[in-house]
Amino acid sequence: MTIAEERKVQQEKKGRRIVLFPSPLQGHITPMLQLATLLLSKGFSITIVHTRFNSPNPSNYPEFNFEPISDGLPNQKASDVEFMALFSGLNVSFEAPFRDMLDLMLLKNTEEPIVCIVEDGLMQFVQRVADHLKLPRMILETNSVASLVAYTSIPLLRQKGYIPSQDPMSKTPITELPPLRIKDIPVIKGDNQESLYELVVQVTKQRNTSSGFIWNSFDYLERTELSKIQQCCQLPNFLIGPLNKYSLESSTSLIAQDHSCMIWLEKQAPKSVIYVSFGSLASMKNTELMEIAWGLANSMHPFLWVIRPGSVHGSGWVELPNGFEEKTWERGLVVKWAPQQEVLAHPSVGGFWTHNGWNSTLESLCEGVPMLCSPLFGDQKVNARFVSHVWRVGVQLENGFDRGEIEGGIKILMDEKEGEEMRERIKIVKENAEICLRKGGSSHESMNRLEDHIMSL
Repeated sequence: MTIAEERKVQQEKKGRRIVLFPSPLQGHITPMLQLATLLLSKGFSITIVHTRFNSPNPSNYPEFNFEPISDGLPNQKASDVEFMALFSGLNVSFEAPFRDMLDLMLLKNTEEPIVCIVEDGLMQFVQRVADHLKLPRMILETNSVASLVAYTSIPLLRQKGYIPSQDPMSKTPITELPPLRIKDIPVIKGDNQESLYELVVQVTKQRNTSSGFIWNSFDYLERTELSKIQQCCQLPNFLIGPLNKYSLESSTSLIAQDHSCMIWLEKQAPKSVIYVSFGSLASMKNTELMEIAWGLANSMHPFLWVIRPGSVHGSGWVELPNGFEEKTWERGLVVKWAPQQEVLAHPSVGGFWTHNGWNSTLESLCEGVPMLCSPLFGDQKVNARFVSHVWRVGVQLENGFDRGEIEGGIKILMDEKEGEEMRERIKIVKENAEICLRKGGSSHESMNRLEDHIMSL
């Protein structure tokens, strides 16, 4: 495309507004804001709809228009909110205020027509509102392609008797869904599993009524899994990730970051530090936290450990075991929250112990840092299995939090030949992530197709 043609396209987009509506959880807000940054750079005007609960900071994005809507949700921490209660509440209370807000936007902004709504597929009311206002809707998939393949297979897994399972920790292979085992099925925690299964089925069906899927992934990584999605759904698919390469998470983080850890990292030897963080939502038993502490201490490796307020069930305060600080003096640093992308990019970091949320997994892949995997729920289980057994760039801890297994896993990752081989493989993944974003790369070309698709809606 010539410079004159590019200018003409940009002029056509000027005043075309895209409304983005993320679910109010950190793992959904971050990629949605990253996508918004990318779309803005392509000439679109951006409106972010958000809730009072887990509200992003508009001052970090002065170029966006932020539209808060009443959510009717309790003023709670994200870690204290039960998944089904949260999304049941959203789908009951959001529809009317969202429709009214868009009605008003359409009346007032005649010079900036709304060309598309982008949401993350979990809020079923968005499709009803989009249909009512005759607006196209697209889905930003905030999970991996592999995990959506697993979610869409839940009816089959129920039919075949894999779920509900008498032994949810079973390593029995699922022959219909390799490389997953029963323990890797992305079941969401909750008291009423039947309601959860039904929610997954409904959300999956409703995705297929959208105008297409935007994926925070890239062709080199998930080409095979995307072909499985395309077999059952003929809608347009756009792999434009990794979105984290377009902006740092510092502007999207809902938790204040402790940048002092970067000074500490400067004092450590290259590739010597294991970085430990289990995300913004996960919480564990105090006994599990003690096992983590002693596993890190006994590994004798330097570590940077994120212990977020609320990391332990029912406790805002975490007390580390007696003797832990003495044994790890000057070898370990504990912080409440860290600038994760900057940490993973630091040359002293040689491994990432993670819950394998998709954002964290992608960030680790993009920085070439092999992983120690402790998935806790949902799509994390699928991601961890692919990290350890498909891409082979990590070690999965199979038995929860056991200090002996933790110590052994860290040594494999940081000291042994197997870990070095993972480092070489993940280096190739990193290089391909960079290639796909360059002009002519698969994600770059997919973004061009997405622009054309949005303009055609």
